[in-house]
Amino acid sequence: YNEEEVGENDTRTVLKFHPALAPFKAAILPLSKKLSDKAVEVYQQLAADFMVDFDETGSIGKRYRRQDEIGTPFCITYDFESENDGMVTVRDRDTMEQ
Repeated sequence: YNEEEVGENDTRTVLKFHPALAPFKAAILPLSKKLSDKAVEVYQQLAADFMVDFDETGSIGKRYRRQDEIGTPFCITYDFESENDGMVTVRDRDTMEQ
């Protein structure tokens, strides 16, 4: 695992499993609990073929951090725009790019 400094007083812990070895391949994170029903649909579609996690507890930043700590390579965020365009945001664990 790695510990990275983020900001002045924050540390990000990342378990950098190779994606093939990661227990969860992705995590589905609704931006708001109001979006949970549709996000669960995405979760169910992916869970048919992949080991995925679903997390709606706490702020989106804390959820990203929890997934980083357990080695989940991708976080899939279902947000308010997803309701309109059917698209999701995918965040890479190692680069934090979306």
